Amino acid sequence: MPHPHPDTSTDHPVLLVLHGARGDLSRRLVLPAIADLASAGLLPERWLVLGTGRRSITDDEFAELARDALDEFGNGDSTRLDGHLRYATTFTEDEPGELVQAIAATAEELGADTTVVHYLAVPPSAFAPTTRGLRAHGLTEGIRVVYEKPYGTSAESFEELDTLVHEVLDEQQVFRIDHFLGKEATQNLHVLRFGNQLFGGVWNREHVAQVHIDLPETLDVADRAEFYDATGAALDMLVTHLFQVAAEVAMEPPSRFDAEHLAAARERVIGCFRPLDPQQDVVLGQFRGYRELDGVADDSRTDTFVAARLWVDNDRWRGVPFLLRTGKRMARSAQQVTLVLRTPHELFGEPAGPGRIALSLAGDGAIDITTTVKQPGPDLRLATGTASLALQQVDGGEPLSAYGSLLHDVLVGDRSLFTTPEGLRAAWRTFAPLQGPTRPEPVEYEPDGWGPGQADRLAGPDGWVLGPES
Repeated sequence: MPHPHPDTSTDHPVLLVLHGARGDLSRRLVLPAIADLASAGLLPERWLVLGTGRRSITDDEFAELARDALDEFGNGDSTRLDGHLRYATTFTEDEPGELVQAIAATAEELGADTTVVHYLAVPPSAFAPTTRGLRAHGLTEGIRVVYEKPYGTSAESFEELDTLVHEVLDEQQVFRIDHFLGKEATQNLHVLRFGNQLFGGVWNREHVAQVHIDLPETLDVADRAEFYDATGAALDMLVTHLFQVAAEVAMEPPSRFDAEHLAAARERVIGCFRPLDPQQDVVLGQFRGYRELDGVADDSRTDTFVAARLWVDNDRWRGVPFLLRTGKRMARSAQQVTLVLRTPHELFGEPAGPGRIALSLAGDGAIDITTTVKQPGPDLRLATGTASLALQQVDGGEPLSAYGSLLHDVLVGDRSLFTTPEGLRAAWRTFAPLQGPTRPEPVEYEPDGWGPGQADRLAGPDGWVLGPES
């Protein structure tokens, strides 16, 4: 079952300091998430968002930016944040900017019992300077700090950042966000598996031949090409979202559904991930035309596609390939986890169809069960049938966006769906070979297709579940 929330309301005022308030992440996801919480009545009576950045703008200009963001990316009233927004230029380690005084003033305005959250919607290169700035200006006591992904850009930089963070903050103050863990459909993996023996009984290598975790995207990277060219698909998606979803699928049942036990279950199974073999188990790709984008080097070797075969070396999953794939400019967009079941090749002398349990992680989510059935008619002929349950059909409750759900958890202090140092350390250990000398060169692929053909060998003769015929 999904993690139980603590009390979803609070009498404590909230001050959310939004670092990088004018950036793409804030506009697309964080500001709409705050508006969602306000609309759902999940914010206290007194709350403020204090935006910050290097450029000086007025409170009114920040409010106008927020309204534009909600018009484009929000789900309702674009004025939902009006009256709750302030803005101040950010600090550095040596200079307080306007921010230090603004935090003191807004906290005094809200009251002495204010919960202060610093949300770092900034590039990873700014995590360490911002953390040092919090320490330098005496702002760390009692605060909560949300770090976006990727938390580090290599195993070494992860260790450096984590050491600094723990010099400045207690672990209970730290919330490392991966929004895929906040998706309603990702959390529904727990319910599907642990609440239904029909599924839980086959959730192992005796019954599962392959696990596909597939996140193709039709989008390109034109609006953030400079950032993307320094990152790439593997670093942006594989070591973060795809590994975390793989852990959700593969973990052993926790003894309790709370932050401590869920985190421990994830840590244990990520610790069983075998380090990637870049030559045998990874294919990188780059879509044709990528190097022509503004902000991309003419000789860029950045990957816009990655497919990886991940092995989980424990008793439950040993020998079962977890096939992970994501890419830009693909034929369709999807976010899907599929357990490919072991089935007989034939039944009653006829070829048997596939057996699959598929969960869409997009939107509200959906569950599809594909199996062999009898074809209607007088003869015993076999066919393939699929039963679907769209999760928006489930009565009761209003789903939150993934960012809204996780931000709400930050406000109430629930760390169940946030990544931990041990889990991330193991993830970086698994990923590290892909940053070494055996990293494969990206293979060019045509836009609006399914990536390099070389990736098909990872899936074997039956191919990827999502593909031209799906």
